[in-house]
Amino acid sequence: MTSYSAPLDDYRFLINDVIGLEQVTALPGCGEMNAEMVEAILSEAGRFGSEVLAPLNQSGDREGSSLENGIVRTPKGFKEAYKLYAEGGWTAMTGAPEFGGQSLPWLVTAPINEMMNAANMAFYLCPGLTQGAVELLEAHGSAEQQETYIARLLSGEWCATMNLTEPQAGSDLGSIRTRAVKEDKHYRISGQKIFITYGEHDFTDNIIHLVLARTPDAPEGTRGISLFIVPKFMINDDGSLGGRNDLRCVSLEHKLGIHASPTAVMSYGDDGGAIGYLVGEENRGLEFMFTMMNNARLLVGSQGVAMSELATQRARAYARERVQGRAAGSKDAVSILNHADVRRMLMSMMAQTDAVRLLLLYTSAQLDVASKHPDENIAAQHQQRVDLLTPVVKAWSTDIGIESASTGIQVHGGMGYIEETGAAQILRDARIATIYEGTNGIQANDLLGRKIVRDEGRALSDLLAEIRADAKKRNDPRLSQGCDALNEAADWIVKNYADNADAVTAGAVHLLRLVGIVTGGWLMGRSATAAKAKLDSADGDQVYLNRKIVNAAFFSENYLPEASLLLEKIKGAGQIVGDTQIDFFE
Repeated sequence: MTSYSAPLDDYRFLINDVIGLEQVTALPGCGEMNAEMVEAILSEAGRFGSEVLAPLNQSGDREGSSLENGIVRTPKGFKEAYKLYAEGGWTAMTGAPEFGGQSLPWLVTAPINEMMNAANMAFYLCPGLTQGAVELLEAHGSAEQQETYIARLLSGEWCATMNLTEPQAGSDLGSIRTRAVKEDKHYRISGQKIFITYGEHDFTDNIIHLVLARTPDAPEGTRGISLFIVPKFMINDDGSLGGRNDLRCVSLEHKLGIHASPTAVMSYGDDGGAIGYLVGEENRGLEFMFTMMNNARLLVGSQGVAMSELATQRARAYARERVQGRAAGSKDAVSILNHADVRRMLMSMMAQTDAVRLLLLYTSAQLDVASKHPDENIAAQHQQRVDLLTPVVKAWSTDIGIESASTGIQVHGGMGYIEETGAAQILRDARIATIYEGTNGIQANDLLGRKIVRDEGRALSDLLAEIRADAKKRNDPRLSQGCDALNEAADWIVKNYADNADAVTAGAVHLLRLVGIVTGGWLMGRSATAAKAKLDSADGDQVYLNRKIVNAAFFSENYLPEASLLLEKIKGAGQIVGDTQIDFFE
């Protein structure tokens, strides 16, 4: 099965009636955006995903990308799909208008990212990363760098990559050894980078690598990292391509999933040093790269939502069609949808997909206000909310993506274990998303240390105050109890972190899930309230609106009660972990 149907009803309802498109259209530069325009854009994106990308998903997984004599070839149809993607203007949906960008709000870009990822995650890794590179260059590139690169990235003529880690470094970027030696107006880059998504491919004539490296006199650790633009081909003064730079793909990784996406080992400087151009100032590279990394973390969050949605669609369709067994009180064989446990599994997938999609859209709208609001204080408040929720979007959504993909296999039964159904590919593809762009454990530690301990829980307290007010208004005791548990957890963390950081961080992943469940439960409640209001006014599809109400009730009944247990885990996990000696694992 290769089908994918974009959930346009969901986007229409959630953006207009739950999140509120009006808060975005009121921002400078967004005045022309309206509900009709948003629907037209999302409908066309959904059509492209369903008709162009989805049919290549399973064939691309089977064929994979290949490396021959230094040349990477992507699966059949991928290069042509990228050409259509660029011609359709999708490469330009982000980015400033002066460079040819459409500057779409993130509230509109996020669902496009989800749809493209659901249709073909392995394909979309390439243009998705280019989005982040454009944002980085707009924020930190020189005027000359912006003029040279951004327009060509937005047109789709060129693509961009992110070169962070190395064989000995992993996630510890302070350990990178790639060197950058100044030479006239450029630097000579030498070293090896691993896990470079689309580090080499056949989509475009040039690839712009954004590379972290260390100058000879740089301080140790992350404070000594600088950021460089290293093009695959040099660029002449008239904008044409010159000679090949001193870099090459030496191998492609053999992976569990996303086979169509070439994950490259890149070597720089085998013949004297690749030419690179410093972005901003020396020793501020990691700071600048975080612009791209945070963009990528929200993109990866959309992958989690996408995989959950895709798995849910496949499982629902199979459950309607598969006839097996007899329901209670029936003498005839029935579709497995008639079995209560199958309905339970499907409802868990549907409810959790709703929750993570709402969190993604809510955070995207907050980002729009943070980046465009003219009042600096209001913008700063919304940016604080974005900073708090970004690790949750990345980690909780991708955890749910894996859970839904695994449950989807279970719904398929034995056929789910067979590659031809496509259910197994979803799980294999989804599995990477909890690892890259900072593992989910790293996201949890970021949430705990940088977003809660550092400001003594103030940003979280502001969010909880808003959630509590809604819970009281809706008379929602489960959500109120979830707020109590999260508040107690945050207080305990802030109080104990300085004296026993190891014990506190042992519960970081439980904290992140707790934030996700409480925030998701809040947004699901808002969704149910909006759906009831539309039902009362006889406005909209009754079947769809009732589904939103049931999904919210299912989430409240099945996931909000976890809050008290997660609180116990947060407080208790560290004691056992801290008391366990290293030789226990030998």
